[in-house]
Amino acid sequence: MRLLLACPALVFGLLAMNSGHAQETLTVYTYDSFTAEWGPGPRVEEAFETACGCDLEFVSVADGVALLNRVRLEGEGTQADIVLGLDTNLIHAAKETGLFAPHGIDPGRIEVPSGFEDDVFVPYDYGYFAFVYDTEAIEAPPQSLKELVESGSDPKIAIQDPRTSTPGLGLLLWVKAVYGDEAAGAWEKLRDNVVTVTPGWSESYGLFTSGEVPMVLSYTTSPAYHRIAEDTDRYRAASFEEGHYLQVEVAARTVKGADNPLAEEFLSFMTGPGFQDIIPETNWMFPAGETSEPLDPVFNELVEPAETLRFSPREVAENREAWVDEWLSVMSR
Repeated sequence: MRLLLACPALVFGLLAMNSGHAQETLTVYTYDSFTAEWGPGPRVEEAFETACGCDLEFVSVADGVALLNRVRLEGEGTQADIVLGLDTNLIHAAKETGLFAPHGIDPGRIEVPSGFEDDVFVPYDYGYFAFVYDTEAIEAPPQSLKELVESGSDPKIAIQDPRTSTPGLGLLLWVKAVYGDEAAGAWEKLRDNVVTVTPGWSESYGLFTSGEVPMVLSYTTSPAYHRIAEDTDRYRAASFEEGHYLQVEVAARTVKGADNPLAEEFLSFMTGPGFQDIIPETNWMFPAGETSEPLDPVFNELVEPAETLRFSPREVAENREAWVDEWLSVMSR
């Protein structure tokens, strides 16, 4: 009889142990360049695991748009506790999936251009899209987006697909912000410059650094990598007089992650120096939260946009499909 009485206690004890053990793992979906050997992922993983005494597991896909597509496809069966790598152009669409939960943290340490407030998504870095060029191949880069569009077939450029890439979507919005209803005509002219459209940023930037193309869609912060890590100013960002489109990258916990205390702990950790110190010289973006030390002076020498261009998340969500179709109808001819 004692054995029978002990068995339920033993079973409940084992269940409690297994439940506790499950909470010792945090699964974070993100993009490939974040988890790359040279990206912030390995250092973030080490820092957070030291702080939490847990296991942080990254699962990566090509880019931010692909990230949202994967979570949407997996639905309530997703294994993600945290999704890190969407941007403000995607958050309205992400919320509409019903797969994300309020973050539950104090975002007071976060500061990004033009401000940001949201109960679900938390910014962790930001940057401005730019065309980065090779000074050994291009002596006089275009001084505006319109000059690039009107340049004929040169310079040759590599861009990313707005259906799978957040920079690709950023360029789509950049062109729309500058050209409005005449965006299709701008794409028609710019198409002759485009050597390739890659699924994600890594592929196109790799073509650029290998000399396959002299100009690539990237960020105003990209030259900081070459200055600091490679000690060269060969690669520079062209400053466009119309301004540059802002990207703010964000993270959020999923509905599944809301049941994992480590998810809220990670988001809080993300806003402080333990995470933010890693971002500038691994993700090569501006940190959105507190750092323990000032950034390398190189970051003060980068292109400063004459104007910050952006659409609201709702505007992007309401028009994204039509604007992508407009782009596709031109680029697929």
